Amino acid sequence: MQLFLTGVTGFLGGELLVELSKRNDVDKIYCLVRAQNEAKALARIKKVFDLHNDHFDAKKVIPIVGELSDNNLADALINNPHIKDVDTIIHSAANTSFTKIYDEIVEKVNIGGTHQLLRWAKTLKHLDLFTYVGTATICGSMVKDCVVTEDMSPNLTAKHLVKYSYTKMIGELILKDYLPEDKILVVRPSIIMGDSREWAPRSYVILWALATLNHMRLLPMQTQSNIDIIPIDYATRAIIQLVFNKKRKYRVYHISSGATSITTPKKATDAIKHLFPDKPDFKFVSKGLLTSMKKWSKNSTLIDDHSPLFKHKEYLDYWMNYFGDNTKLRVLFYALEPYINFVELGQIFDNSRLLEDTTVGPSIPAHIYLKETAIHIDSINIFEGAIDS
Repeated sequence: MQLFLTGVTGFLGGELLVELSKRNDVDKIYCLVRAQNEAKALARIKKVFDLHNDHFDAKKVIPIVGELSDNNLADALINNPHIKDVDTIIHSAANTSFTKIYDEIVEKVNIGGTHQLLRWAKTLKHLDLFTYVGTATICGSMVKDCVVTEDMSPNLTAKHLVKYSYTKMIGELILKDYLPEDKILVVRPSIIMGDSREWAPRSYVILWALATLNHMRLLPMQTQSNIDIIPIDYATRAIIQLVFNKKRKYRVYHISSGATSITTPKKATDAIKHLFPDKPDFKFVSKGLLTSMKKWSKNSTLIDDHSPLFKHKEYLDYWMNYFGDNTKLRVLFYALEPYINFVELGQIFDNSRLLEDTTVGPSIPAHIYLKETAIHIDSINIFEGAIDS
């Protein structure tokens, strides 16, 4: 197999790269890497393997310098003779920012970049499969408190909480403009957070939100809202099994916890509280209180003693003592809001197709693997994470 992989320096792409490199039936893995030159691209790839001391084979794993935001990427790939025999593409790269100021670049990378890859893929004589890594959240914000099936998306009338999920929906829709359906595989992971193995995760994406909630302790969300969360190692195994399963029955698969392994905010916070005994208890309040929290973080004098927020004054005092300045919390509250909105949707993503066509079995529930791996959240710089989210 001659494989082309995007997103190799990211969370999911890095795990896919390492695991795919171990397979004897994969001859070459060409990796799209954003870098000034091939040497620097190779150095970035090597860091992926060095993180957990995995074996790196420079003859098998080969960098291709390029970036998805480049309007000339397709031409560069078409004119590269080294990748003319690629037969399998896994497109896992994406800009995952939820912050509105990055909306333009999110569209350029996630939609424009996918167009570029597909333009090139269409020219490949030996192309067998184009795997598009989307997201289960393309179902949108109008779908609430139910089990979501693959056939419910994509839906152009769906409303999206963030630009990211919209762009991933559009990415799915344009696949058929370039390739026949029998060459397309769409995998839709739910929320990927952390790693169920006993080591530091490759990335703290999403885990940043849990770290922030752990510091806040006063949480404006429902205690029992369903959250479909899976660890990175489960997502990786599932995707690879689907890619190599020539007898898969469907074109689109959710990679998710499903109803059997769902978690809730209460279960997740109960799982980690023993690791941080010096902090106040977790307390759940109405999501509507977030508005007062943001106002208080802007200027504490804007909230008087009659505000519902002052019923929880012990947490305001804790924040002042812990953070030293209430205005520091403003960036956290605003960055957290999209995550809280997703939690409040209560979506469960049906995984019966995945369980039917792979042997991965059900995912480990987040509240189980977080009992151990959550120790790593204490090292997360939550303010940096808020800016990057």
